[in-house]
Amino acid sequence: MYKCNSSRLQESLEQFSQFGATVNGGVTRLTLSKEDVLARDYFCECCKALGMEIKVDDMANIYAILPGKKDLPPIVMGSHLDSVEKGGKFDGVLGVLTALEVIRTLKENDIELDIPLMIVNFTNEEGARFDPAMMSSGVISSKFNKDEMLQSVDKNGITFKDALLGSGYMGEKENLLTEALAYIELHIEQGPVLEAKQLEIGVVEGVLGMVCYEMTVTGESNHAGTTPMSMRKDPMRVAADIITTLHDQLSKIDEQLVYTFGRMNVSPNIHTVIPNKVTFTMDSRHQDPEVMRKVEEILKGLPTEQNGCSIQPAKLWGRDTVFFDAAICNEVEESCEDFGYSYHRMFSGAGHDAQYIASFIPSAMIFVPSINGKSHCEEEKTTFADCAKGADVLLQTVLTLQAKFSIGEIHITN
Repeated sequence: MYKCNSSRLQESLEQFSQFGATVNGGVTRLTLSKEDVLARDYFCECCKALGMEIKVDDMANIYAILPGKKDLPPIVMGSHLDSVEKGGKFDGVLGVLTALEVIRTLKENDIELDIPLMIVNFTNEEGARFDPAMMSSGVISSKFNKDEMLQSVDKNGITFKDALLGSGYMGEKENLLTEALAYIELHIEQGPVLEAKQLEIGVVEGVLGMVCYEMTVTGESNHAGTTPMSMRKDPMRVAADIITTLHDQLSKIDEQLVYTFGRMNVSPNIHTVIPNKVTFTMDSRHQDPEVMRKVEEILKGLPTEQNGCSIQPAKLWGRDTVFFDAAICNEVEESCEDFGYSYHRMFSGAGHDAQYIASFIPSAMIFVPSINGKSHCEEEKTTFADCAKGADVLLQTVLTLQAKFSIGEIHITN
């Protein structure tokens, strides 16, 4: 069996972490910013040095192709190079660089494959500069309307279209990813499970279904010092009661259910004034559609009025659980066993490009542990040893898949 070069992978990660490096050891590399463009340029240089062909589509997705001996659709690896503001130096980029390391390992061992290989860098996965997250994989998979995405605006009033035109990465529509034999995305877990279980690899079977609701509680503003408690229509008090009630009810549904009260806006947000409106969000995730149905029943069953305040729940968005291809997941598991790496079958609570790509290409993901479960922060860290183990599993999975695809042995269930 072949193994990746762990020191070379570490050097690549350290090099790319300089594009948008922050004072505290993190990365700010927002989509199509100058930092992102520098990272893209260097990625393309690395791929061209390996004899790969570079193509770019009209959403600035980059495709680096290593030809195979047979004229077949490729096996695709990758993730994204953009980051959140003051994020970590592993999220997203690790999937691109482990894919690059796979190609480097094949090249240095003079291994020619029958099946073409492709590395993809998806544009605006994070959604940190332009809404929504996973924008370009969403356009590719027809989840989002391209014209609408082009009008997405950042905090400085720059549209995605303007940033695209100014980046030098406006490519051709005909380069859009439409067909592949498989898509495999390696990513940090962004959670504490693998580390807590002391396991090395996550075999990701899918992405959790979720719903996000916003509750609007409307009351009446008045003076904080002169209005008796019994005469108030205070939406803050009602909002607190609702949150407590929801916590009590949701916690009894299933121990694997996660839910978060993540955003709250208070109007007029003055310490001497009773608020007249409070809005807050509740994000909930689970792999079982029946559990998610129960969550929505509870939300829809809230009273419409309480203590003189109106209560209006509104569903902002949701997604069904995405199940990855069983055959590819099994190959990832077998690769772990080949190396003797411990592993855990699991679902991702976070969204990834793979969840959209899975709608038209058989897909799977590989997780490596996140220290203290931290991500989307400068403290994000995964050991370089664990990164290398993930790269080994990716390499072995690709080698096995291409061999089985080449002789028609593997059966894809998508």
